[in-house]
Amino acid sequence: MIALASSSPHKAMELARLLGLPVRAISGYVSPDEDGATFHDNAMIKARAGLAQAPSSDWVIADDSGLVVTALAGAPGVHSARFGGEGLDDAGRVRHLLELMRGVDDRAASFVCNLVVLGRDEQQGFADGTLAGTISLRPRGTGGFGYDPVFVPVHQARTVGEMSAEEKDEISHRGRAVRLLRRTMSW
Repeated sequence: MIALASSSPHKAMELARLLGLPVRAISGYVSPDEDGATFHDNAMIKARAGLAQAPSSDWVIADDSGLVVTALAGAPGVHSARFGGEGLDDAGRVRHLLELMRGVDDRAASFVCNLVVLGRDEQQGFADGTLAGTISLRPRGTGGFGYDPVFVPVHQARTVGEMSAEEKDEISHRGRAVRLLRRTMSW
């Protein structure tokens, strides 16, 4: 079993599906301050905290992902989960993003994922993935989570929120990072 340095059941289910291995969120996971300057920095901070909080797991995986919007100078970036202020849920963050994007012609954006795996034997693995696209004018679809309902991948007409889990896995930033990680790790 791989422990996920998160309390998010959505990420645990998605990573388990992508890895083809059992992944469980760490029960009672206490998230450290994510004060890194990059997605990799934050993933490493979370992985180290996860390793300390999951003493029965041989492996801990941590994900730091976010949305990078060109017209917002890269925001929300590493602050994607807290974009718009503390206490907002996914729908609130999406509303905040769309409000900032009102009247903006350049809607280019990317989803970015950085994965870090740490093992008790000090083995480490790293991978990243990116999905380019644009921000839609309004949310569409009920699938996925986070910014999925407003993100339209390049060469697609639908938002990620309108795609099935399998369609999303094929193209997503997290799917790309996991496929790279699977080639480099010996689980």
